[in-house]
Amino acid sequence: MGPPTYPPELATAIVRVVLEPTVAGAALEDGHLSRFLPRAMVPAHPLLVERAQGSTVWDGAGREFIDFTGGIGVLNVGHGHPAVVAAAHRQLDLLIHTSFQVAAYRPYLDVVERLCRLAPGPHPKKALLLNSGAEAVENAVKIARLYTGRPAVVAFSGAFHGRTLLTMSLTGTERPYKEGFGPFVGEVYRSPYPYEYRGWDGARALGALEALLDGEVAPETVAAVVIEPVLGEGGFVPAPFDFLRGLRAICDRHGIVLVVDEVQSGMGRTGRLFAIEHSGVEPDLMTVAKSLAGGLPLSAVVGRAEIMDAPGPGSLGGTFGGNPVACAAALAVLDLVEDGQLLERAGVLASILEERLGEWGRRYRLVGDVRQLGAMAGVELVLDRDSKEPATDETAAILAGCREEGLLVLRAGPAHNVLRALMPLTIEEEPLLRGLDVLEGQLRRAEERAFGAPGHAKEASSR
Repeated sequence: MGPPTYPPELATAIVRVVLEPTVAGAALEDGHLSRFLPRAMVPAHPLLVERAQGSTVWDGAGREFIDFTGGIGVLNVGHGHPAVVAAAHRQLDLLIHTSFQVAAYRPYLDVVERLCRLAPGPHPKKALLLNSGAEAVENAVKIARLYTGRPAVVAFSGAFHGRTLLTMSLTGTERPYKEGFGPFVGEVYRSPYPYEYRGWDGARALGALEALLDGEVAPETVAAVVIEPVLGEGGFVPAPFDFLRGLRAICDRHGIVLVVDEVQSGMGRTGRLFAIEHSGVEPDLMTVAKSLAGGLPLSAVVGRAEIMDAPGPGSLGGTFGGNPVACAAALAVLDLVEDGQLLERAGVLASILEERLGEWGRRYRLVGDVRQLGAMAGVELVLDRDSKEPATDETAAILAGCREEGLLVLRAGPAHNVLRALMPLTIEEEPLLRGLDVLEGQLRRAEERAFGAPGHAKEASSR
């Protein structure tokens, strides 16, 4: 059996990266990718970045790029925030590593205390520090299974929870994350995510979950329901607040642990520290990562104390989890959150995005849907408003065109047809507006290529 095939748009991207470097000496060359790296490791943009600051990165030729990717949501405080850099430098001079399993250190204890205090809900909390979002999700499921004594887990369509065997099993998108990697972990069940643009409103999605628990899996065997309050890789789709409250009620009724994955939506991205706060729902367990440490690898599971205490001594942890330098950086990030700077800036950014992206939804036929919760916004591109056929090639062309004009953007969604906004929350207005101008210009060109002369769209939704 040979290696799996890939969707045409991914194969095209691979060829583009290898064969079409955009700037001599600054782009990846064929040998960089094919000689030592496995073919799975394909950067979205064929650049060799040498330095970055704030919302700007520079390649080896000195070419400047506005960054709307934020390291896939890792840099809410921007590249090289002075407070984060200073905290990391101070810690480097004191202690780099012992492993918390060998001997404790103050930065780890300070981070878990802060997270427990900031996590939503009145119940007493405890927290565990790890390295990556996938590791946090995996440990949350382990904890839920031990606490309940149950094996089954429910996840949602379109979800992305990581690339380990268990988190791949929870992930709801086949290509390219899961294809050919099975068999997957058993006792994982899937329910439709409330993706209204694609026919699943909150009430219908809750009904489907109830039907799943009534027929396919007995609720008394379900340890956890794992959900992103805003789909990340699945297309930047915010779950309706009523759906999240209904989900909380179902979990309470059946004694199921509600695990909320805030890996991409947390740390101020939506205007609250955690996206779930908008709904008023208290998770039982919550996973945090990406922007927690301002660019250094750190993740956490935060949750109700009695659930977190279910595993026995020595059954949780990891050699590098809660590294002192990453913890020092996280404390600097949490300072920015608690003094209000980051959340205030997220609100300003959200207003600008709402006005600008909403205008695109009214102006361009390619824009089928505009979705937004705070500064976490997605623009779904389609070739036809009625059939909602994904404009996958057009989205790829927009990303490539933006790069040529000095803007880095990412896409999302099962069909890779959603433009996503992940610029640092600290971005200043001038580069933000300049980047939006570039993005709109490429959207306009794609519209003209797809439909001829541009015309005004009708009935594009904006939420």
